[in-house]
Amino acid sequence: MTTALAQSKIVVITGASRGIGRSCAQEFAKHGATGFLLHYYGDAATEMEIRSLKQELLDGSSERKVEVVPGDIADPETSMKIVSKAVEAFGRIDVLVSNAVFARSESSPHSRWILGTELEVNLDGSFYITQAVAKQMKDQSPQGGALIGISSISAWVGGEFQVHYTPTKAGILSLMQSCAVALGKYGIRANAVLPGTIATDINKEDLSDVAKREGMISRTCLGRLGQPEDIAGPVVFLASDLAKYITGSALLVDGGLFVNLQ
Repeated sequence: MTTALAQSKIVVITGASRGIGRSCAQEFAKHGATGFLLHYYGDAATEMEIRSLKQELLDGSSERKVEVVPGDIADPETSMKIVSKAVEAFGRIDVLVSNAVFARSESSPHSRWILGTELEVNLDGSFYITQAVAKQMKDQSPQGGALIGISSISAWVGGEFQVHYTPTKAGILSLMQSCAVALGKYGIRANAVLPGTIATDINKEDLSDVAKREGMISRTCLGRLGQPEDIAGPVVFLASDLAKYITGSALLVDGGLFVNLQ
């Protein structure tokens, strides 16, 4: 029987329609979360994905409630809508998983559009949703809550074609560290999860190169690429009472890639 690490928790997840965000929602449901506010981009593809995820979560429990909010996370109004709807539906927020991301492999590090979009979505968007949720959690004090930012191993290592991406992920790590300092007195914990190479839609095209894919696999200690569910478990742990004395941390989840860079 699965231990309910998230029993009765209210969880907000950005970028929830696919990949890591979707797996986090599924894992929180397995561990007893009863309220979900799921953010998604809002185009035709993510609309279909979020509908299927909502139905899956609702089919799993008669006690579970799921609300969804579309929108560009780079727009601060989206974050305000997310928090407003979550509080209206559930009265509180226990957990934030700031996961929405934009990533584009690009041979030229000088593409202003790619740089601007990644900064706006990955870093600005993480700031807006963290700020909005933290304000709500502060108002809930001393109940507090858990803020979890999905950063990346790229916060610690460079990449030839990631000059525009790695600074945004380093920024998310720094954001969580500063939030830990600023918000601990309100019972709010803030931590970052740093995934290694995870097989998702974002990097599907990049990993379709067989040589590149095999090269990435060979560099991990565990001999495989990560799957979204490999990140979801650590996220649920950080949101749980088992991690009640963990804040300001960077949890690397990479299959041993970092220690085996060669």
